Amino acid sequence: MAATTTSLLGILLLFFLDCASAYTAGFIKAPLSDVKLIEDSIELHCDAIGKPTPEIQWWAVEGNDTEVMSQLYDGARQQRVNINFIYDLDAKSTISIMNLNIEDTGRYECRASNDPYRNDLKMIPQVKWICSQATVIVIEHPTIVKDPRILEPGENINILRCNLTDPPSPIEGHVWKKDDVEIPATRDSNSSPFMEYKLDAVDAKHSGEYTCHFFTTPAVNDTIFVKAPPGVNAEKKSEHGNEGDYGVLICRSTGFPSVENWSWSRQTKAGIELIVNGTKNFHIKNMGNKTELRISQLGIEQDQGEYFCNATNEIGARVETIHLRVRGRYAAVWPFLGIVAEVIVLVAIIFIYEKRRKPDEISDDDEQGSAPLKSNSSTNHKDQNIRQRNSN
Repeated sequence: MAATTTSLLGILLLFFLDCASAYTAGFIKAPLSDVKLIEDSIELHCDAIGKPTPEIQWWAVEGNDTEVMSQLYDGARQQRVNINFIYDLDAKSTISIMNLNIEDTGRYECRASNDPYRNDLKMIPQVKWICSQATVIVIEHPTIVKDPRILEPGENINILRCNLTDPPSPIEGHVWKKDDVEIPATRDSNSSPFMEYKLDAVDAKHSGEYTCHFFTTPAVNDTIFVKAPPGVNAEKKSEHGNEGDYGVLICRSTGFPSVENWSWSRQTKAGIELIVNGTKNFHIKNMGNKTELRISQLGIEQDQGEYFCNATNEIGARVETIHLRVRGRYAAVWPFLGIVAEVIVLVAIIFIYEKRRKPDEISDDDEQGSAPLKSNSSTNHKDQNIRQRNSN
């Protein structure tokens, strides 16, 4: 396989055919070329400039042994071919082929012409088109040996390993990804065919799809599935509601695989009661990794207590507890009334204190007022004596 791939890579050359039409001015941007793996997809792009705007067609030669080309249409090859056109001042077109297989190997041609007789095959000489070609090579997937292929809790393993046994080209480096996001500090430029990654634990937080990527041409990768029971978290561990209002309890899940089933239950005097959607005043809404329990017309006696949200996937189940407190209809009024009562009592105390303190203050003023009268009297006597001496 490696020797065959090398020889095929050597013919990945893009070239233009010398078949220009006298009615078309401009150029065609060359389609992209690539080596692809089975089940990959590819896109080729073509631009053409001319006045009037040229028409674009896609043609293909399947295999390398024939020069007979057939035109490709949208939906060809069992709906795996998708062709888009944009005609404005210029002409643009894109062809995409999904789920590639070996039979898709071959030469692909973009043709453009604005000759008014371009599609009339009876014209002599026949109209020529300007063309651009690219060769697409589809190869088998190289073998990556994974250890383990699937990792679940309880296996006493926390190391993921990949071994690329037949690289399509020299290896220029590696990187690990989790759920299609690159894991920090795992990218390198090592040429080793071995990759290894150590997990801190096998639980909901570290579960997911781990992909080992080898930088080759084309790039090669494979996935190891790390599975664990779901992680469940309540949006609020303790929820409050007022009597007669709505109450909403929310739980979310994390981890891989995704949750297959959500359920709600609650603690009653008779034991654990499973909550059925639509019964009494309960309404359950499940949205993938999120579930909501809505309780209408909250009552203190019948609705207050412990509620449990249960998440289940193919590995196991997890439960989270939420405590719901229901306050009376007038619960918010009592603190206000208490404050008002405190203010009234404080004002009454101040008023009584001032009322009792007033007579004491008046008697003090009287005593202070009598003293100056005595002093004034003695002063007057002195003045009279002085005046009498002066008269003598």
